[in-house]
Amino acid sequence: MPTPMPTAQTRWRCTQCGNLTRFDVTRTLRTREYVHVDLAGEPAVEEREVLVETVEQVSCRWCRGADTVSLEPRPAS
Repeated sequence: MPTPMPTAQTRWRCTQCGNLTRFDVTRTLRTREYVHVDLAGEPAVEEREVLVETVEQVSCRWCRGADTVSLEPRPAS
């Protein structure tokens, strides 16, 4: 099951080791891009619009836990 992206009110946490900061994220993006190709033929993306983003897997970088990352509320500031 995909793990949702964090929001302004939530964050990721590894339930196995407690990691809050380092994750490996596999995701699929569908984008629309404005590409400028210079006279030498080198392309450069000048604008990118994300049409669809799907997070397929989030794993913990510290303990390599798969399916151990969940969303939790961010602490109050």
